[in-house]
Amino acid sequence: MEMNATSGGAEEQREIHHQKPENKDEERAQHSEDEQEKHKEKMGKKTLADVIQEMKTFLWNSEKKECMGRTAQSWGLILFFYLILYMFLAGMFSFCMYGLLLTLSPYTPTYRDRVSPPGVMIRPYLHGFTIDFNVSEPSTWTPYVNSMHHFLQAYDENIQEEKNIECPAGQYFVQDGAESEEKKACQFKRSQLQNCSGIEDPTFGYSTGQPCILLKMNRVPKKPIIGYRPGYGTPVSVNCAIQKGNESALKSVDFYPGNGTFDLMYYPYYGKLTHVNYTSPLVALHFTDVKKNDFVPIQCRLNGEGIVNDVTNDRFLGRITFTLSIRM
Repeated sequence: MEMNATSGGAEEQREIHHQKPENKDEERAQHSEDEQEKHKEKMGKKTLADVIQEMKTFLWNSEKKECMGRTAQSWGLILFFYLILYMFLAGMFSFCMYGLLLTLSPYTPTYRDRVSPPGVMIRPYLHGFTIDFNVSEPSTWTPYVNSMHHFLQAYDENIQEEKNIECPAGQYFVQDGAESEEKKACQFKRSQLQNCSGIEDPTFGYSTGQPCILLKMNRVPKKPIIGYRPGYGTPVSVNCAIQKGNESALKSVDFYPGNGTFDLMYYPYYGKLTHVNYTSPLVALHFTDVKKNDFVPIQCRLNGEGIVNDVTNDRFLGRITFTLSIRM
């Protein structure tokens, strides 16, 4: 019996001995949890005054002479380091920009192989591409008239005669010389627009339900060597038609000057830095017979060699679409 008791006690000691490491791990985990709970209880017992005092101490510790955990020397070294770093970065950026600008010309684009054909714009342009007015209500068409007069101020006779020169029609006005040399511009007087000049009829036909619209071809600078010249020797012309719907809604359109062409003498264009007094040539569209009391969608196109007017994803390239709504 004693032998059995002794052997049984030894086995129990072995089990206890094997369980000790596990109990120690459990004790450590329990001890850590207890410390966390005590820390939470301690933090929970902090008053608002304690928190404010700790914040004040963090901002300025009078004992250690520290501001936000750093001494004046430490802050000075950090600020000095970042000052040098950002001065170096700014200098490197300025040097790179300076080197880049040295390679660019203010007169000639560096890459000239993707200059697209000209687009088209109209005047007046107030609230989008719908010109809507009531003939019997002057307040509805007066803004359009004022916009036209303002736009045509640069085309007044005295201004054109003072700043620009008369050029022979039907040929390009090519000017040689240094690219920085100021170029001369040909005269385009508003009187060339005849019934749409605003001289004889200051209302541009809006008071009678026969409005004028000015069409302007966007400027495309001359490309050295190739030289962009609209029409390639033949004047670019303009034609207008109903975009969608009954073609009888637009019965008559008069074009000025001439038969609605952009004369060659106004090209090439040399850019705004050298072609200072250049005024873009215009074509006036006088809608003398348009369906009234309805929305009439009209599309005007440029026609000529080198002109693109059928690109579906660019409605301003070589063409423009607008809507006339003339109410009586």
